[in-house]
Amino acid sequence: MAEPTLPDGYIAHAPGFIANAGPKLITGRFAHEDSFTLERFLATGGYQGLRTALGRAPAEVHAEVREATLLGRGGAGFPAGVKWGFCPEGVWPRYLVVNGDESEPGTYKDRLLMERDPHQLIEGMLIACYAVGLSQAFLYVRGEMALAQERLATALDEAYAAGYVGAEICGSNFSVDVVLHWGAGAYIVGEETALIESLEGNRGMPRLKPPYFPAAIGLYGQPTIVNNVETLANLGWILANGADAYKGHGSEASPGTRLFAVSGHVRRPGIYEVEHGVTTFRELFYGDNFCRGIRDGHELKTFIPGGASAPWFFEEHLDLPLEGQVVSEAGSMLGSGAIVVMDETTDTVKACLRLVQFFARESCGKCSPCREGTGWQEQILQRILDGHGRPSDLDLLLDIGDNISPGPYPVAAFADQGLDAVPFPPRQTTICPLGPSAVAPIVSTIRRFRHEFETRITRRDPITVAVSVEGVAS
Repeated sequence: MAEPTLPDGYIAHAPGFIANAGPKLITGRFAHEDSFTLERFLATGGYQGLRTALGRAPAEVHAEVREATLLGRGGAGFPAGVKWGFCPEGVWPRYLVVNGDESEPGTYKDRLLMERDPHQLIEGMLIACYAVGLSQAFLYVRGEMALAQERLATALDEAYAAGYVGAEICGSNFSVDVVLHWGAGAYIVGEETALIESLEGNRGMPRLKPPYFPAAIGLYGQPTIVNNVETLANLGWILANGADAYKGHGSEASPGTRLFAVSGHVRRPGIYEVEHGVTTFRELFYGDNFCRGIRDGHELKTFIPGGASAPWFFEEHLDLPLEGQVVSEAGSMLGSGAIVVMDETTDTVKACLRLVQFFARESCGKCSPCREGTGWQEQILQRILDGHGRPSDLDLLLDIGDNISPGPYPVAAFADQGLDAVPFPPRQTTICPLGPSAVAPIVSTIRRFRHEFETRITRRDPITVAVSVEGVAS
């Protein structure tokens, strides 16, 4: 049988990654077949950032990361250097927890980083531990990511044997142990406090905040820094090249580069490393170095800019830059870096149901609005698709959503249409954002594509008839 041909631009040994032009701060090694080995890592400047860090005081390393304005890549976009500073002084031990439980539908950038360049992640972990004064790190990897687990386990063995992890790293007085922990595949443990619960051997359910902000009360009740895989992957480059060089890429508010996993109806889906805050959605979707347009000559209908939990965007948003603050002000979020593109052939009612089904299934059940509300939303959407919907169902869906994520509230991006949307961050009656995540696709589709729902609704609402009981024998 002939080997299948890959679309122009794909690298056969790195599925999903596309070698686009532009700076490659964290994906430069992906072009090598053996990018996951210690030998290749050292040959391409690996662990130089760690050696640079060990030659400086921890406070200086922390200050360098803070100066670089490295924004978190896990969803919230909070500066990593600032987050590290939230640990209370004089409280020991402290822990680093790496959130490798990437599970947002459409997101697979962290998985590729762990599979293709595990030593880069390990180096970032060590730098973070050195800067904050930690001697214990936990690397939590999603249960379904078997290859990532194997590559990380092998890389850790190599790093321990070579003296990059363990006691007296690189001849210094700095020592760190790393525990690799495999998750069980629950979406909810992507939330940092639920991940900590899982690490402690409990069922993965989020904790109330306050008081359980991990930097103050985290793993085993001790101060804990929780960072995303991509966030930490940047640290080796920053320490080796300096904060000023890092800020030479991207925008002033969002320096550096960022990975985006583009899926859906584009000609070249895949993972792209782009200049953060500079590249626009239009450039990403239609640029020759990126996705090269919508598939089969179709037109764009809608797209999800930041993972399944993000409110949807439309054609008028194409010229927004890939910058968290700008996208937030427009009524959505960059979130997990997953962009799902839908063309004019998309049935948005089915797309909405697919997302709501996911969140209803993944609800941990701790909060009543989420546990019950997401299930109700799924049932109503399913009956609409089955031809049994009623006109009142659309307002009922919005009302249920309002009880999970109070609102919606007007945002600038929808003002000219007289519409409103769920803002980010959402207001919520739940402990974590999973409940509001199920509301986002419903509000987005009903507000923009209400007519698609209405064409499926052929039944009438029940008519209430007043019945007099006067004169009726008891």
